[in-house]
Amino acid sequence: MNDALSALPGFGSIWLRLWADATSDYSIFALSLQGVVLTWNRGGECIQGYRAEEIVGQPFALFYPPEERASGAPEAALRSAREAGRHVQEGWRVRKNGTLFWANVTITALRDGQGHVIGFGSVVGDVSDKKAAHDAVLKSERSFRLLVQGVTDYAIFMLSPDGHITSWNAGARRIKGYTEAEILGSHFSRFYTPEDVAAGVPRRGLETARRDGRFEAEGWRVRRDGSRFFAHVIIDAIYEDGELVGFAKVTRDITERRRTSEQLEQTQRALFQAQKMEALGKLTGGVAHDFNNVLQAMRGNLELLQSRHGRDAWSAERLSNAIDAVERGAKLASQLLAFGRQQPLAPVVINPARQLRTLDDLMRRALGESIEIESVVAGGLWNIAVDPHQFENVVLNLAINARDAMPDGGKLTLELSNATLDDQYVASLPDVAAGQYVMLAVTDTGVGMSPDVMARAFDPFFSTKPEGKGSGLGLSMAYGFVKQSGGHIRLYSEVGEGTTVRVYLPRSTAPPVAIDRSETGGLRYGNETILVVEDDQRVQATVVELLSGLGYAVLKASNAEQALAVVESDRHIDLLFTDMVMPGSLRSPEMVRRAVQIRPALKVLYTSGYTQNAIVHGGRLDPGVELLSKPYSRQQLAHKIRQVLGNSDVEATEPEAPEATDTRPDAGAHAAPRSARKPRRLRILVVEDDASLLDAVCELLTLIGSSPQRSTTAAQALNILQAGAVDVLLTDIALPDMSGIELAQRAFQVHSELRIVFASGNPVPVHDDFPFKWTALRKPYTLDQLRMALQSPNDGK
Repeated sequence: MNDALSALPGFGSIWLRLWADATSDYSIFALSLQGVVLTWNRGGECIQGYRAEEIVGQPFALFYPPEERASGAPEAALRSAREAGRHVQEGWRVRKNGTLFWANVTITALRDGQGHVIGFGSVVGDVSDKKAAHDAVLKSERSFRLLVQGVTDYAIFMLSPDGHITSWNAGARRIKGYTEAEILGSHFSRFYTPEDVAAGVPRRGLETARRDGRFEAEGWRVRRDGSRFFAHVIIDAIYEDGELVGFAKVTRDITERRRTSEQLEQTQRALFQAQKMEALGKLTGGVAHDFNNVLQAMRGNLELLQSRHGRDAWSAERLSNAIDAVERGAKLASQLLAFGRQQPLAPVVINPARQLRTLDDLMRRALGESIEIESVVAGGLWNIAVDPHQFENVVLNLAINARDAMPDGGKLTLELSNATLDDQYVASLPDVAAGQYVMLAVTDTGVGMSPDVMARAFDPFFSTKPEGKGSGLGLSMAYGFVKQSGGHIRLYSEVGEGTTVRVYLPRSTAPPVAIDRSETGGLRYGNETILVVEDDQRVQATVVELLSGLGYAVLKASNAEQALAVVESDRHIDLLFTDMVMPGSLRSPEMVRRAVQIRPALKVLYTSGYTQNAIVHGGRLDPGVELLSKPYSRQQLAHKIRQVLGNSDVEATEPEAPEATDTRPDAGAHAAPRSARKPRRLRILVVEDDASLLDAVCELLTLIGSSPQRSTTAAQALNILQAGAVDVLLTDIALPDMSGIELAQRAFQVHSELRIVFASGNPVPVHDDFPFKWTALRKPYTLDQLRMALQSPNDGK
């Protein structure tokens, strides 16, 4: 069809274009809401004489005779189609050269996914021959016989006033299968289905034609051999001198047109569904990315707390509960990414029957004794290339959904077989390719689904379960995984009859590989140097502390530019551990490419809560890429780091954590070389008259590896300074016995190398003549801000 077809949403389908362009028997075109011609096909050129460039953009009223245009007939036709969904009419139409032809016109309202009318589709057929035949019938039966005997595209015959057949033409013989000798004298109701005969449809047709002059309808009719076809039927009453003498009946086989129309509607529905799911997928994927960063910060800090306070039973229980909650959130985010087709898949070739058998014990425990499980595997089953872990998740989710649909127990059947989806099957499925698949069917004997529920079954968060009994993401996750794997998923269900979910995954001709099911074991430590690149400061601080606790020397950068600066320096780096999504013009993949060019032996590990197709293409991780998806646990981090660096562990006991080095330009002096001795703890004197705040600050300082001393007054602080060495004075400005500024000036006289940090809820008065190095820390401050203030005080001179 002409490229202007894309002006209407949903008409971009390649199938629809090919169908329309190949049709020359019918003029098929699209109209805007105002009746402007948007597209044109070869049939339009043949029937109406216009070329596309002549008619596209013109009002379709040009096809009507002048008197009908003046009476508003074109507008009335569009109004009728909008209100009834379809407008069917026969009448005179005008060709480009001004000649008239008798047209059969069907105008269909086109609607979007919300049911709004977005335009019209029009199909025009030149039925001048039928008109001529019909006119001849009205003149005389003799003329009718002479005219219609040569017509083969239409079944044209006469009926007596009571409906018996009195004439028969060649078209009737071809369409219905009866010879003239077999059918004359029979009642025309024999062409109707038994259901229509029982409902009185033939009788009502004659009554309507007798009363109104004409009866017109579409419906199923029966041939001599018992097969059915879809027919367009017209019955006209024939009167002579005011007396009914019979009926003229014209039947046209429109089965192919009906099938084409149904396929068009199916294609539109599938396209709207695909667009809806795509939009929802993008939305949920973006939400999952931010959600995963939050979860990562929470999980890392909870595990740090667990390592410090895990020996206390009360604390351990609550920390464990909190980590379980993070796990549930991580599962939710993973399901959102799966639905949005944005989870990074690592597909390998597997034997699906073997994979299914490994789930037997787990499924029986999950489903319980009230559910009978039967597995049916066809012989000669093909292999498939999928992510095995996600495949198992899909099977388990479908099985658990089936269990929930059988509250009183029942039977679950898992079936694996080979399947071929042909061109006819996929014609109305724009995102499914014809070919060979392995079909997994999960069937339950549960409560089933209504059509309304089935229509929304794959929507995220849609669930018919009681509140708190399900997230509504099980089928959504399965849908996303199947689509991301190049497959197809279909639901079959009836209320009270159970449900079948059929999953089609593309066949692979490669041999299956062995799946590694080894456990991660305990924590694994190391002593290499890792550069952490993470723009989220909370996540960065947590990861640095986790890695330090595992024995690694850690460098850190907050964006790709900073990371490259570190790589270009002379610092030793064993592993680059970088977030996938980075701010700024330099993206992580490009930074990694440059880093590996500079240091070919550098190992790289990506992490992300959302890949955005940067290292994932076609739903699959690029070859050679290592990815640790957020949120991850301390154990998962330790295992993956050793996997990338090499599996040789250092000591099995937890080593003393080295300090992390901030490599940002404003973060102070460069770190010592890796071989240098670990620096001593920073000695900090904290002066704060609020006791609870003093305790909290000292706790934070201890957490980051400093040695705090505390004082609630300036006088007490001066005594401490005179008694021992201090590196940093961290003081409030508003103290009860003197100001913090005066305290700093006196303290500097005691220790000339002392650095000062003023902590206050108000701006610090600027003094150009401060002889000491100082910086301001505005309350309330974060742990990172405190760390930065201690590392990089300004020179006030």
